[in-house]
Amino acid sequence: MAPSATKLRGEPNHMKKLAFALVGTGALALAACNNSNQDAVQNAELNQPAPDQLNELANQAAMDAANAQAAAANAANAANEANAVADNTTNPKEADEQNVSGM
Repeated sequence: MAPSATKLRGEPNHMKKLAFALVGTGALALAACNNSNQDAVQNAELNQPAPDQLNELANQAAMDAANAQAAAANAANAANEANAVADNTTNPKEADEQNVSGM
């Protein structure tokens, strides 16, 4: 009689219950994510600078970069001029070079 008693009650479906609970939890989690949060949008807009201020900051950054590049070019030119002034060695004469090649 024991086999017929389990057939009437049915097999327990633990995996189906677990899957149903997980799907329900996922549905509730997705429902909690609301994309139309206007407070967050307004806060983000308030934290942004005005377009004119952004343009001024961009222009200032460009001018700073140009000034830094010009200063680096001036430093390189000054170093080249100092090297050119320091290198005042005289070249050997043509006759001296011919003597060396004849040895």
